[in-house]
Amino acid sequence: MNYRRLGKAGVKLSELSLGSWVTFGDQISDDVAEALMIKAYEGGVNFFDNAEGYASGRSELVMGKILKKLGWPRDTWLVSSKVFFGAAPHPQKPNQYGLSRKHVFEACHAALKRFQVDYLDLFFCHRPDPETPIEETVRVMSDLITQGKVLYWGTSVWNAAEIVEAHLVARQYNLVPPTMEQPYYNLLQRGKVEREYAQLYDRFGLGTTIWSPLASGLLTGKYNEGLPSDARLGLESYGWLRDWIIKPERLEKVKAFCSFAGKIGLKPSVLAIAWCLKNPHVSTVILGASKVHQLEENLQASAAAEQLTPDLLDRIEQIMGTKPPEPDNADNH
Repeated sequence: MNYRRLGKAGVKLSELSLGSWVTFGDQISDDVAEALMIKAYEGGVNFFDNAEGYASGRSELVMGKILKKLGWPRDTWLVSSKVFFGAAPHPQKPNQYGLSRKHVFEACHAALKRFQVDYLDLFFCHRPDPETPIEETVRVMSDLITQGKVLYWGTSVWNAAEIVEAHLVARQYNLVPPTMEQPYYNLLQRGKVEREYAQLYDRFGLGTTIWSPLASGLLTGKYNEGLPSDARLGLESYGWLRDWIIKPERLEKVKAFCSFAGKIGLKPSVLAIAWCLKNPHVSTVILGASKVHQLEENLQASAAAEQLTPDLLDRIEQIMGTKPPEPDNADNH
């Protein structure tokens, strides 16, 4: 396993990490969750990603119990939570969601309790909150760091302008700025990470903990011949994701990609994750898994990334045709 700095921060994350969205506390048993964490940790993974909104807080409860039971030294792993969606059952009452000082403060303490830890390594604002001034959110995050309850704070699915504003507010009021962003990034969706955030890497030293490297399983090829009966995207509650992910024009590219992966002796999933690792602005790729053998396979992406020559990367670009256009630098008078 290779380790990368979280942007310009000194802390190092395993370049492959384990996330718990739609699995822990929901789709898989606690025993499987434990087996996945052990497999990840033994494979060198040191970062486990979570959020208050995952399974209404149950995901953090499950992960916390496992961490307590396994007793790994606290300085060998990092854990994250995210705040915005709330952990309370719907319909929620005011202040049970969002990025107000009240909810962020209470969400942090609730996560600490669920995880059974003294501090969160990473704490993300899970979405921007148009109803809360950015200054209020930056200030409470900075305060939590000062209080020793959070080590690094960041954003998730924010746009570049919002991240810039958070930095400017932090500078103006001498507060702690965000360290990292958690964006959606894979071979099919590249614009934010490769173009929109381009100005932020050098300017602020932005780190990224990217999610959905397999586009919710599309890049594994499992939807090439239709929707398998046991697929997550077949569940009614994920209809919105299914309609967004599975589009005919995408499937043709994915079939060609899977064929190419086979020719170079790699599973499509491993190749797709390895491709993400070739981006130097990716601090860690968050893997999701519901079965141990899936995780075992996808952990091979670190070694596979070292085999990806510029020629092979060019071939992938030709097959996928998803590279975002260069920004138009022409003067617009």
